[in-house]
This record gives sequence, C-alpha cells and structure tokens, in this order.
Amino acid sequence: MGARNWEPDEQTAFAYDAHRAHRRAVDAGDRSGQAHDHDHPELNGWYESLHSGKGPCCDGSDAQRVDDADWDTKDGHYRVRLEGEWVDVPDEAVVTGPNRAGRTMVWPYYLNGHPRPRCFMPGSMG
Repeated sequence: MGARNWEPDEQTAFAYDAHRAHRRAVDAGDRSGQAHDHDHPELNGWYESLHSGKGPCCDGSDAQRVDDADWDTKDGHYRVRLEGEWVDVPDEAVVTGPNRAGRTMVWPYYLNGHPRPRCFMPGSMG
C-alpha cells in the first residue's frame, strides 16, 4: 500500500498541536507561560471562562503573556509576534470583554509548523 498524503484540517491540526505543546510544557515542568496569576487566584474562574470565536482559550498551560513591543494593530486588525514571526490575529480569535488581568495574552496553536493565535486578548499598551 502506498503512502498517504494526508494533510490535517485546521481544527485537527489545532487539537493535535495544542496537546503536543501542553505535553512538552508538562514534561519540562514549565509553568512560566501560564496565564493564571498565582497572586490573584480569584481570577482562575475568569481565565477558565475565556473563549473566542475559535473556542475555549484556557486550559492553564498554553497562554503566553505578550510584551507591548510584540503586538500592535495594522490595517484595523491586531497582529502579534509569536516565536519571532509577526502573525495577523483573525477577528474571530479576539477575546471580547474586559481584560481583568490587564496584560496582553495569546493562546497559540501550530498549523504547518507556524504559530497561529487561537485566542488573543489585548491589554493596555503603555
């Protein structure tokens, strides 16, 4: 039987890459990327409730805090620098509502080896 040339759809790639990234973080004992603020445990429920048009954001392991220099707007849309690559944030990935944490956060997944924002929550620049 010949080799299959199978390319996963975006949803399948997202699920696989999110699981793989989570496992890497757990295996490495890395908790630095967690969005949950241990100084503010009262925000845990809020973090867990976050979602975008692409689905739920937070499982507590894959959020990344974004420095002001690593996000901006261009042509009326957000963009964020992930792993050195500027990536446009699709409108459906933007988390609406008040940002109770104040800082900018992104929940990435990978498609064809490139980071993509599943959820993006802008903070207050400055």
